Amino acid sequence: MHILQFATKTWWASDYDALHNNKKATVNLDCVIDTNALCLFSEDREKVCKEIHEIETFLRWRSNKGYIGLQKRILSLLNNDARSRYEQLMQQYPDLYNLVPKHLIAAYLGVSRETLSRLYQVK
Repeated sequence: MHILQFATKTWWASDYDALHNNKKATVNLDCVIDTNALCLFSEDREKVCKEIHEIETFLRWRSNKGYIGLQKRILSLLNNDARSRYEQLMQQYPDLYNLVPKHLIAAYLGVSRETLSRLYQVK
């Protein structure tokens, strides 16, 4: 299992390649807590962006924030050990440990569930 991101309140998540290039989706979105989800099709997104420029600006801003987050995650995976990745995740999302099943956090960090338990205990 590979987890690309956790989307917290007000975040947007999507298979952006599928959304922007009219491809079949290869990314699944799973809700692990009660969630209100909005489904926005590519055609509808384009239509509303043409009609309301503030929406286009907002969506671009949201996309840029998500892109920055993914860049930071990739750099963290390349440069940091498991403990540093865990600490960074908990600093960024302090409530995550109590909201998300531990095996999903472990998968996100690229460690086993047992390793995650050791990281949490030493904290």
